[in-house]
Amino acid sequence: MWQLKDRGLIVASDDKDKSKKPGGKRQEGIEVLERQKTDTPKLFRVILHNDDYTTQEFVTYVLQAFFRKDNTEARQIMLKAHMTGKAIVAVYTRDVAESKVQQVMDYARKNESPLLMTVEPET
Repeated sequence: MWQLKDRGLIVASDDKDKSKKPGGKRQEGIEVLERQKTDTPKLFRVILHNDDYTTQEFVTYVLQAFFRKDNTEARQIMLKAHMTGKAIVAVYTRDVAESKVQQVMDYARKNESPLLMTVEPET
């Protein structure tokens, strides 16, 4: 049933199903919808892998240009990859992480560098 309310507002009302306010009072014409809960997106790590051919300067430049790292942080990440074989560069949602890695890989190939970065889920 449709009811005409003050100031020309029309509100749907169902006489059979009237919801109650917490105080025991009835509400007429108001349908309460539950909000759907959304999950936070899963995060993914961008991993820099060490190789014996890419120069340290090139890796540092890439970290500064594509990941907005300052010179000190870029060198620390590069040295960690150099010493341990790989280093975490950044953590993003999947789409952003894959996009960043693709940009870096395209840039490295244009500059004839075998630089390797991968994406893996964060645990």
